[in-house]
Parts: sequence; structure tokens; C-alpha cells
Amino acid sequence: WDNYLTVSKKDASDLGLINETVANGGLDGSYVNITVEGTTLSGVPVIIQPGQAEGTMGLALGYGRLSGMKQEMQVGVNAYSLYRNFNSVQTVAIEKAAGMHEFACVQLHKTLMGRGDIIKEATLEDFSTKPASEWNHVPQVSLDHQEVPANTVDLWEAFDRSVGHHFNMSIDLNSCTGCGACVIACSAENNVPVVGKKEIRLSRDMHWLRIDRYYSSEDTFSEDNEKKDAISGAIESKRSFGEMEDPAANPQVAFQPVMCQHCNHAPCETVCPVAATVHSRQGHNHMAYNRCVGTRYCANNCPYKVRRFNWFLYNNNDEFDYHMNNDLGKMVLNPDVNVRSRGVMEKCSWCIQMSQKSILDAKREGREVKDEEFQTACSNACSNGAIVFGDVNNPESEVSRLKEDDRMYHLLEHVGTKPNVFYHVKVRNSNEA
Repeated sequence: WDNYLTVSKKDASDLGLINETVANGGLDGSYVNITVEGTTLSGVPVIIQPGQAEGTMGLALGYGRLSGMKQEMQVGVNAYSLYRNFNSVQTVAIEKAAGMHEFACVQLHKTLMGRGDIIKEATLEDFSTKPASEWNHVPQVSLDHQEVPANTVDLWEAFDRSVGHHFNMSIDLNSCTGCGACVIACSAENNVPVVGKKEIRLSRDMHWLRIDRYYSSEDTFSEDNEKKDAISGAIESKRSFGEMEDPAANPQVAFQPVMCQHCNHAPCETVCPVAATVHSRQGHNHMAYNRCVGTRYCANNCPYKVRRFNWFLYNNNDEFDYHMNNDLGKMVLNPDVNVRSRGVMEKCSWCIQMSQKSILDAKREGREVKDEEFQTACSNACSNGAIVFGDVNNPESEVSRLKEDDRMYHLLEHVGTKPNVFYHVKVRNSNEA
């Protein structure tokens, strides 16, 4: 909702600039006044950006527009007043201003704190020379007081999913750059409402797909893991996990798209008192919106935190005057996806309307569905090919090949949810030579 000045941790410390999390879960930041060649831009909010080079500042253009914009969208500061004809280096004077700015930030926890089973990484050397069991270790759980691989244990009996289509999604952490195209495509395809800055600050974001961004608290994620293992928890060690919450000045960074994992043993399905969320033979975790009564049990029971609750009616409501409140905005809505009402849960549907259309088109034409026809909005939008969607029951499909790769792992596999979304270990070439 805003543009902001990015500064390094050291420069922020020297200037007395801070970012802080307030009681409602929102992020607040200091204001500064920026002067370039006699032109001053006042009241610019500041984000302390890990990895920002000391002595440099960043400020995005394109904000601060007032004409032709709804009042709710007139956000940010007009940085064009500082524009100097493509000069790549400009001398800037900065001074701290009074007040604190309210940001709409949905991820306040910036590091993994050494939890390497969320984003798995390997060096190119280990990937090339060591067995996969060493750099892609399967989590262990207890069964009859013995450690066994988590993927060999089940709380429920599995259904036969070998008949018909069974969809899976592959996400390659090596290819994801965190551009956000998948998030925008998902919102456009599935009529996801814009809830506004105030609701975002109350942790009521509505995106069906999010991109988690993590910084290392040491120089590398591998050093994070080593530090976590070295922390004993004893008082005399004077070390705690709290030290790992702060990103390094020059950290490694990783991006991870997270949507509904469409778990085969979904914990959300077992707690819904009205069976509003159920599983399909094709692998989808469904939501029956007109059956949901809004208990939010499913959101409480989801380990991936990907379910969203409609606290308000976001269409035909002047309180949310963004894109669902006038005829022009409604013309952009997808007629194949219903607009949800107040009081129901919603989440990623794996764009079921798209896969069902592919199946019906092929049926009408009397042929089999081609592998490349199975798509979701996010897989279509990913220019790097990081997201691949397809039928895992088709041995010739791309997603089947990817599922057999040594780099494949599931998110939070030790929980036992048996997700239909899987990730690929991020491989870093750490040899600078």
C-alpha cells in the first residue's frame, strides 16, 4: 500500500530509524525527509532492508498519484520530484522526521531460526557428491518408541487414488525469485477481494497464495542450522533462539510460495462440523461455501495457515470501495468462480474450474487430456517455470517426473498430512571460484 525508503541496518542505526511490531500485529516505521539537489520530499516512511548496501537508499517511483484514483488508492509519496534524468548516482541528504508510519505487512517473522525442514537447502558440492539422504533428509517420527521416516507412518487408512486423475503440484525453490506474479494471477482468476490496509494490519489478508521470504540470521542458512544445533538452552550458555530472529546485515534469502497443500490426510477436513471442506478423488481439498457456517475450526487446525475467513462482505460494500463495488470493477470478475459472502472460509482451490474445463473439452472432442492442458493460474503466470501442475497418475506427465526427483520433499512432512503439493530442495553454488 505504500512506497518506502529502504535503508541498511547500519544506516538506520546511525540515523535512529526503527521498525517495530505493535500490539495489533502491524508493522510501524520511522519517517524521514529526503533532500536531493535542493528538492525535499517530506514524510517518507522507512523500511530497514537486510542486504541493503551501506550508504545506499532505495525508493520506488509510481506512487503518490492523486488524479484519476479512488481515495483509498491514493497512497505513497511522489518520488518523481527527486528524479534526475536517469542519473544512476545522486547525492542524498536524509534527516529523521517525527511520527511513525503504519505499514501493511503480512510477514513480520523474517528468519527461519534454523528450521531447515521448511526450506531445505544444499550446496552444489553436496548435491553433486553425496547421497540424497544426507542433504534431503526425511524427518523422523516415533513409532513404537522407534525412529522411523515420517512418510511411512499414517494416522488414517489411505484411499485408492490410482483410478482417474490425481493432481499434484511441484514448486522448485531454485527457480522462484519471489516476483509475485503467481499471487496477482491467483487473485484475478479466483475473484479474491482486496480488503484494504486496515484489514491487512489486523492479519486479515485474503490472498489464497502467499510468498514467504526468509533471511538468514547468520551469513548463510547453513550457519543458521549450525548455530541452532549449538544452542543448548542452558542459562549459562548465554545464548537463545531469540538471537536468530534478527536477519544478518548481508544475509542469504529464500522465497517459498505457499498455498493450500491439498493434503490427502487433511486436518481441516476432520474438524469441520458441517463437512464444508472435503477431499476429492482427484486430490483437491474442496470448499463448499454455501455449507460453511464460519466456525473457523479448519483454519485453527491447518498447519500451513493458508485458509482465509471473510470477516465482512467485500462486494457491494462502500467500506471496501476497491474493485467489487461498481459496474466497471465487476466486469473484470471471473464468471466461472463465485464471489464469496461474509462469514465463510475460503482458500486455494487449485483453480478447479480450469482443470475441469480441460477434462470436459477433451471429453467433448473424444480424446485424452494433454499433460500441458492441466494448468492453474499460478503455474500459467510463473515465467520461470517454478510451479508445475499436473496429473500424477499419468506416468508421462512432467509432475510425475518431478515427484520422483531426489530433490523432492513435502512441507512439514513430520505432521503426517500427506500433501499433494511438493517442493524441490534449493541448491546453492557457494563456490565463488
